[in-house]
Amino acid sequence: MRNLETNDWMVINNIVYQINSIEDSVTMRKNFLTQMALILNFDSADFYIAEELNSHTLINPVFYNYIPKADENYMDKYDGIDYSRGLMFGGKSKVYRESDIISEEKRVQSEYYKKYFEPNNWHHTLNMILANKGQFVGVVCFFRLKGKEDYTYEDSFILDMIKEHLAFRLFQDLNKSTAGSEKISVSECAKTYSLTKREESVLHELINGAESNEISNKLCITPNTLKKHVLNIYRKLNIKNRIQLFKMVKEKE
Repeated sequence: MRNLETNDWMVINNIVYQINSIEDSVTMRKNFLTQMALILNFDSADFYIAEELNSHTLINPVFYNYIPKADENYMDKYDGIDYSRGLMFGGKSKVYRESDIISEEKRVQSEYYKKYFEPNNWHHTLNMILANKGQFVGVVCFFRLKGKEDYTYEDSFILDMIKEHLAFRLFQDLNKSTAGSEKISVSECAKTYSLTKREESVLHELINGAESNEISNKLCITPNTLKKHVLNIYRKLNIKNRIQLFKMVKEKE
C-alpha cells in the first residue's frame, strides 16, 4: 500500500475546495470524478443523487469513462436486485467495498452481478454513501475491471476524508431545490401549530438531524413516547415524514 504524498494531499485539498466552490451541482460532480482519478485507481464511476432529501429514488447520474445503454436506467433495471440497496438509507455517510458486505462466491452468482457487473467487465467496487443530518443525499460507485486487485484500506481512507464535505454540499443543494414557500423556524412552527413544549423540543432535535435513540436519551423519554410526540407533530403540521418536515421548517431560528 502506497503512502499518500504531498501531491496527493494537494489534490485532496483541491477536491474539497471545488466541492464547495463550484456552483452548478452537475459540473461539481463531474469535476469530482475527474479529480478523483488523479488519486484513486479506478476504471469507471457513477454518481447518483437522491430525488429529494432522504428519497429512495436515485436520479441525475453523472458518469466517468462509462456510457450506459439507452435503456439502462438503474431504478428501472437494477434497483430491485441490488443486494447493497439497504445500506444506502441508514442516515449516515459510509465507505465500503463490495467484498466487505458479501462473499465472492455469492456475489458472482447474484443476479445483480450477472446483469450489471459482467456486461461492463467490472469486478471490484468501492462505494461512498452520502448522508447529512440523517438524510440520504447520494451515492458514488468506483468500479475496477476484472483481473485487477481489490481496493485497499488507503483507498477507503481517501474517500472517508472527503465524504462529509460532499454530503453537506448535496444536502444544501437538495434543501434549496426542494424548498417551496418560505420556511418557518421551530419557535414559529410551535406557536402557529400549537405544539407543546415537549413537542417543540422534539421538533428541534428532528430538524438538527438527531436519530431517535439520541433524542430519547437527551430528552429522557422512552422510544414509544418519542414516537407519539413525532406522530402528534406530523398530525398538527399535516405532514407525513421528515422530508416534508425539512421542506417546511428551517434549521436555524
